[in-house]
Amino acid sequence: MELPNPSADIDHEVLINADRGHLNLLLEKMTSSLSDQKEAAKRLRLLTKRVPSFRSLFSESTNAIPQLLYPLSLGSANTHPDLQEDLITILLNLSIHDSNKKLVAENPAAIPLLVESLKSGTIETRSSAAAALFTLSALESNKSLIGKLGALKPLIDLLDEGHLLATKDAASAIFNLCLVHENKGRAICDGAVIVIMRKIADRILVDELLAVLAVLSSHEKAIEEMGELGAIPCLLSIIKENTCDRSKENCVAILYTICSKDRSKLWEIMEEENANGTISSLAQSGTPRAKRKANGILERLDKIISFSYTS
Repeated sequence: MELPNPSADIDHEVLINADRGHLNLLLEKMTSSLSDQKEAAKRLRLLTKRVPSFRSLFSESTNAIPQLLYPLSLGSANTHPDLQEDLITILLNLSIHDSNKKLVAENPAAIPLLVESLKSGTIETRSSAAAALFTLSALESNKSLIGKLGALKPLIDLLDEGHLLATKDAASAIFNLCLVHENKGRAICDGAVIVIMRKIADRILVDELLAVLAVLSSHEKAIEEMGELGAIPCLLSIIKENTCDRSKENCVAILYTICSKDRSKLWEIMEEENANGTISSLAQSGTPRAKRKANGILERLDKIISFSYTS
């Protein structure tokens, strides 16, 4: 009979203790000289990216996040973009670990510093801040908190600027945050609809931004703005040219909501339907949800036609 070898457990514990000691040493350097802060930040960025167990160590201490953010809380990191970039990227790496999401978000300094970093620093810093907010917003309780602390406006501005590196991160964060109703209103007030419609018209991140627009379309103000911005011909053209079933589904779902709120918009769809049969085609070949929405629109069109004949 072979007895279990306890050495593996002992070795693991030794490694964890060694990592814990290394982490404490690096965090202590965050209150030291600028050169020490930069050196420690670069090392922590590497470790939190490559070593998952190192990320989990942060959840063991309530002081770890405040120590990490000390240079940013002083404002000195803003004058040293490389240090700011490293610290924000460390927050992104930490937020990947589930047990850190609540820990990071509930630190009084963390989200305000991420929001501030969306507005300043290198494009890499801004992209990392957007990605961190996206990752943190996976936790339901964090969505409202991030929205209340003013993240949506700088995220929308970052999306509007169109930096290739940051656009997708910003769009993903906006989508996640707007799954909470109160954040939909904030996003709309901050100009989300006009920015998203402009990007979609330019065929930038169409699939991702249609998903955001579909989420926003449950808000009456968003529907009003879409109607004013010429959303109907834009959405119909995407249905005709796009090969992504999910995007077609989102387009027809938005069109259905627009028509439900404003029956006058049905005439625009009827013109397209008479010319190309776009909605009828989708009712035949779309996803189950797309078929339901398309058939819903067709039923409304039939009622208009029936009413016209009877009157």
